[in-house]
Amino acid sequence: MFVDQVTVEVEAGKGGDGMVAFRHEKFVPFGGPAGGDGGHGGSIVLYVDPGLRTLMDFRYQRHFHAKAGGNGLGKQMYGRKAEDIRLAVPAGTTVYDADTHQVIGDLTKPGQELTVARGGRGGRGNVHFVSPKNTAPEIAENGEPGQHRFVTLELKVLADVGLVGFPSVGKSTLLSVVTSAKPKIAAYQFTTLTPNLGMVQLDDGSDFVMADLPGLIEGASNGVGLGFQFLRHVERTRVILHLVEMDPENGREPLDDYHQIRKEFGTYDDNILKRPQLVVATKLDMPGAKERFADFKAALIKEGVPADHIYAISSITHTGVTQLMQDTAKALKAAPVFEPKATAEQALAHEKPTEAEVSVSRDDDGTFILSGTKVERLFKMANLEHDDGALRFARQLRGIGVDDALREAGAKTGDTVAIDDFTFEFVE
Repeated sequence: MFVDQVTVEVEAGKGGDGMVAFRHEKFVPFGGPAGGDGGHGGSIVLYVDPGLRTLMDFRYQRHFHAKAGGNGLGKQMYGRKAEDIRLAVPAGTTVYDADTHQVIGDLTKPGQELTVARGGRGGRGNVHFVSPKNTAPEIAENGEPGQHRFVTLELKVLADVGLVGFPSVGKSTLLSVVTSAKPKIAAYQFTTLTPNLGMVQLDDGSDFVMADLPGLIEGASNGVGLGFQFLRHVERTRVILHLVEMDPENGREPLDDYHQIRKEFGTYDDNILKRPQLVVATKLDMPGAKERFADFKAALIKEGVPADHIYAISSITHTGVTQLMQDTAKALKAAPVFEPKATAEQALAHEKPTEAEVSVSRDDDGTFILSGTKVERLFKMANLEHDDGALRFARQLRGIGVDDALREAGAKTGDTVAIDDFTFEFVE
């Protein structure tokens, strides 16, 4: 099964806790602090595996949690660093933050890596807190929390040339003729439900990757039919072969089909219209098709389409196919590289607003609730098992303005203040 978009949960490991310890060795009366640091938590890393063609591996497992780092030990021994979790993805995978829709990274080259959730650093042991005033500190840090987020993986096939057009215009047949690919071919619409790739190899040594992309219908840019599942794959192609059927019995007008596909491109991303596009009239072996093509070509030339960008082929008799492939290779050599556009949501996306360092609210019981990224991080990394650690935490809160914020909120001596599940008494 071809899977080209999936959202997964990733949670990096917490850093290990630092240690409060002292040297207890014979003949060393003032050994001093010897608490080691905690190890770093494991990160979640994506990397490109050239052997993958789909995101199928993520269909049944969507939650990934790395292990925490080891805690520090006595005698200044560091905790063990946790192993990273490495997840393989196919080339062409774009990674977004699922909440903000902001692009985190684009993985297109074999071996390329991207860290999507960074492990927390290990907490420092008491050996780091020695000072002339406190030569035996009972202070250590807990490990930093690992990053936790939801990310969307979106695969956009890496093809040089894309075959586009209405359903059943002959895209799969052409791909099967010019490459060794074996796409599904049948006499009904939407036989192609996923992109098919094939390598075109010409006698002059030119070769390129061609993609048979699922058929478009009116409204595809707004999600009708296969909608975005198709259009996202067009973004990476450098040359477009726009196939239009000439069979007089199909019940459609070739010029209307041509205009409709271009309208969908423009609605989705007008940059697609800027890349080289060859118009390919198909099924010239059908009765009356040649006469229909003559009218179609004349109308295109009247609209400004260059005559040398219009081709007529029959994939059944192979008429015109070789010349089309040769000219496609030439167009590809001169084609610029286009960066995929962000979707409408991504274009408007921005970083999450930075949460205030200190936020004070009050619950129904009259308890003052402290929140904010800075406050919560300091709390999670504070080791409150020792008096020195509690005093350091109090100084840290005062340093980021917690006391002032509580006074402004109306707190007085004796009032209860809570951070997460930890409570203390406010003192002026």
